[in-house]
Amino acid sequence: MTTLQPSPDTSQSHPWIADYPPGVSWHMPITPQALPQLVTRAAEKFPNHVAISFLGSTITYAALASEIDQVAAGLQAVGVKKGTKVGLFLPNTPTFIVYFYAILKAGGVVVNFNPLYALEELTFQVNDSETEIMITHDLTALFSKIEALVERDVIARTVVVPFAALLPKAKATLFKLFKRKEIANVAGSPIKDRVIDGMALSKTSAPLTAVAINPVEDVAVLQYTGGTTGTPKGAMLTHANLYANTVQIDSWASDLVPGAERVLGILPLFHVFAMTVVMNLSVSKAARIILLPRFQLVDALKLIHAEKPTMMPAVPTIFTAMLNYPKLKNYNLSSLRFCISGGAPLPMEIKQRFEARSGSNVVEGYGLSEASPVLTCNPIQGLVVPGSIGPPLPGTVISLRDLDDPTREVAQGERGELCATGPQVMKGYWNKPAETANQFVGPFLRTGDVAIMDQHGYFSIVDRIKDLIICSGFNVYPRRVEEAIYTHPAVEEVTVIGIKDSYRGEAPKAFIKLKAGMSATANDILRHLEPKISKIEMPSQIEFRDSLPKTMIGKLSKKELAAEEAKRSAAS
Repeated sequence: MTTLQPSPDTSQSHPWIADYPPGVSWHMPITPQALPQLVTRAAEKFPNHVAISFLGSTITYAALASEIDQVAAGLQAVGVKKGTKVGLFLPNTPTFIVYFYAILKAGGVVVNFNPLYALEELTFQVNDSETEIMITHDLTALFSKIEALVERDVIARTVVVPFAALLPKAKATLFKLFKRKEIANVAGSPIKDRVIDGMALSKTSAPLTAVAINPVEDVAVLQYTGGTTGTPKGAMLTHANLYANTVQIDSWASDLVPGAERVLGILPLFHVFAMTVVMNLSVSKAARIILLPRFQLVDALKLIHAEKPTMMPAVPTIFTAMLNYPKLKNYNLSSLRFCISGGAPLPMEIKQRFEARSGSNVVEGYGLSEASPVLTCNPIQGLVVPGSIGPPLPGTVISLRDLDDPTREVAQGERGELCATGPQVMKGYWNKPAETANQFVGPFLRTGDVAIMDQHGYFSIVDRIKDLIICSGFNVYPRRVEEAIYTHPAVEEVTVIGIKDSYRGEAPKAFIKLKAGMSATANDILRHLEPKISKIEMPSQIEFRDSLPKTMIGKLSKKELAAEEAKRSAAS
């Protein structure tokens, strides 16, 4: 088995090593393994410890491992084999965790789908990824979209797991009785012949066939991202990539006690941050994962108060929402010891206020889908640099490259594009060799973010090369929003930029010039966009103008509009 180990002669070229957190070794070896081994080990060491807590129901690690094996056998029985792409179209439920590891154990590749995606976005991703089977629940909001995809022959088959089956008996009865409108009529669906009953699949009598997995070569997850262009691409994350990032973060959080932690799962598991830091990290520590189907502020606070999680991965908007809730004093947050913030820059004021309110340690990390995702993180113990994203994780090398010539490294203290290499960096983009080549300079992944490094080897993001808006930790690509707006018959020109948003951090704003003699309101535009883009991509503001700024060669220019918005924000 290959062991990924950095060269020992690196202290001079890697200044972060001298100030590395106590008890953590940048030189630690990482032996690649198949990701389901995380579950196997947790079940062996802590079989009777609760693995998942979900709306009043629980499952132990021994039961979870057994169910994963059973579902993996069921997936093999319906045709899943080495390399089969299987989609997860799910909120945060135990089904996501069971099927994630079961797909991998059956030899398949997980393709994560955002349940908020519009049909056009889903169609593109299904076709691009070559997803053959989709896993979902019988909730109308989910099944209706999958039903449409199957009817159009975009997807071949779907496995449908009854949502009520995940609940305690009393809650399941009440759900069926009072939430009947939220349950899809799967039995009466025109695609019923192409629906695989999830309950029957999990009870298959077929044996599980062991599949040989090469962790370094075999892709575990296709994680779709816009990269630096906004055109969705599937980042090929191997078993070794995801396993390595889990081990790296595990070593960083050295005071987490195996079998004793409780992790709050309020970030969506289909997002790479939660997939690694909520799910894989929790399983590696045999922690209790406290799941909430989707983030709702009061429900999250009630869970913290009642189930006393010790760790909470979150995005800045969640910390902000909690701090601004008028009744926050009614909830006890003191169980939290460790919070990790990612997805967007964390304001220092929010970090300090949340630490004071909860007594927890809030650290900010940095990463991207192509890196499984975490590249750097502020230490839990050790030197803390305000406004920094911290030093690189073990085995990770960060190199700042000249903005005009990425083959040249800049001097310490100078601005440069943050480029990274390490065992967590993706294999490449699925079926896109040219885009893959453009994303790398030698072995280094180009992030599109501009950073500086201080004398301690800590990095700070100072600018962004790529045209990207980060809303509540999610990437929103202006080009995608612009293209959707351009399909409205009254629109002649449109420019979308990111503006400051007190809750989401950033939000899209659209500037539109209408065609001569035609009219449209902001509501007209929003209604037009509803089936085309997700809610997170929806413009928070729409401004109509007689003309839009352009460059000397006639290209629509964003910098003037961004400057106007910055001035307006400063004035307010």
